[in-house]
Amino acid sequence: MSSVSVIPVETKAHQKAFIHFQWEHYSADPNWVPPIIHDIKGLLNYRHHPFYDNAEVQTFLAMQGDTVVGRIAAIVDHNHNEHHKEKRGMFGFFESTDDQAVANALFDAARDWLAAKDIHLMRGPANPSQNYAWGMLVDGFDSPPTFMMTYNKPYYGKLVEGWGFEKAQDLYAYKGHVSRLDNLDPKLLFVAEEARRRFNIDVRRVSKKQFATDVQLFLDIYNSALIGQWGFTPMSASELKDTAKNMKFLMAYEMTSVAEIDGRGVGIVFGLLDYNPLIKKIDGKLFPFGWLKLWLGRKKLNTMRLISTNVVPEYQRWGLGLVLMHRMLPDVLGWGIEYAEFSWVLESNKLSRGTLERTGLTPDKTFRIYDFQP
Repeated sequence: MSSVSVIPVETKAHQKAFIHFQWEHYSADPNWVPPIIHDIKGLLNYRHHPFYDNAEVQTFLAMQGDTVVGRIAAIVDHNHNEHHKEKRGMFGFFESTDDQAVANALFDAARDWLAAKDIHLMRGPANPSQNYAWGMLVDGFDSPPTFMMTYNKPYYGKLVEGWGFEKAQDLYAYKGHVSRLDNLDPKLLFVAEEARRRFNIDVRRVSKKQFATDVQLFLDIYNSALIGQWGFTPMSASELKDTAKNMKFLMAYEMTSVAEIDGRGVGIVFGLLDYNPLIKKIDGKLFPFGWLKLWLGRKKLNTMRLISTNVVPEYQRWGLGLVLMHRMLPDVLGWGIEYAEFSWVLESNKLSRGTLERTGLTPDKTFRIYDFQP
């Protein structure tokens, strides 16, 4: 086997090779779901994405002769570093053949690019940040991922740790039948009912007519609710606007809830249908007709992903998350949803994990964030 070389992505041909490496790499894996090509180009900054208004990225290809055998992105998220008052780089979009030499060459390239900017701490995988796809799958390879969750080869953890990374934090995905929401632990049900009584909560769907207003409300609650969470970096208004624009036609408003107390938004739940079975059928291509197949096929989907359940800090221990989900339950059942995945949940988020586990759920998949410190 020829030696490994790593080249920076500099041309359109390089970009195409970087994106499409996954198709060959996972061709024999029935659980892999292709990314939406239009979206992945933005997340890699191959077309403008507002995340990169205050971030930098360099992507690399690992080559053996003329064959692509791996890829990686080195990322500097200035928002993260300003928020956490540290100098840390991220790696993301990592793929490699089962060869430690290939992985080492890729991580060396990312480390050296960051070191040239006087950044020596590295974390990942971040694709490209905590607010998008995050983490490396380390347990739960027996089924496909849900929408916008990561997936990778089982040997990746070995390659990452073989280079020198160590575990920083695990993320969990909890998946179960929606009937669990209707069979709560009596103590949890009491907390939720007491919250309704005490605070006179109004609960509604996200509004189609006032969509832009509710998007801003989501941003305010999201950034407030997660401010103390490990690794969290606030999302910018331009990032959320771009995400909302791309997701608007995929949204099922039945799978959203907003809680208001005295006219103030204090909690929001945002769920999306698991579009991955349809994305696999269109092979990640929205155009020219892939988007139409997603739209027409969505009524047949029976799984949803609860992406975000956020409550402002002063109400977080009052069961508002349960109140929000109970508003959705009749709508969700009416749609025909059978399964819901709550993902992801940090292992250090004992409040959310405790609530989910008291409904009888256990982690279905585990994802890992790794840190490197020289």
